[in-house]
Amino acid sequence: MGDILEFPSQQAQGLAYLDRQLRSLLAARGADQPLIDFAAGQLTQIYAELAESEQYSFNVDLPATVSAEDRDKLYQQVTAGLEGIRRENHALMLKLVAQLVLAQVRLFQHERSE
Repeated sequence: MGDILEFPSQQAQGLAYLDRQLRSLLAARGADQPLIDFAAGQLTQIYAELAESEQYSFNVDLPATVSAEDRDKLYQQVTAGLEGIRRENHALMLKLVAQLVLAQVRLFQHERSE
């Protein structure tokens, strides 16, 4: 069986979910459309930057004496380690993104009220 392509990507699905949840939450709290659009736009922009920052890539030069089996084990261990780091960082970054968007929304509201 070949590769399975998902449309839209999990990243796009996640962002769409966050967008819907944020819009719904703000609307339920009485936010007007300009504020909702601003907050959703900020969330989209920041989340896209976050997703780009999680695309890790590097090379490791191995000696020619390393067997294919050892190379594959090393590859799997490095991949698993990076995925663990990515998950931990992602959770923290999402928290920081939420705080940043909230601060920007508050600033947007404050500047509008002046």
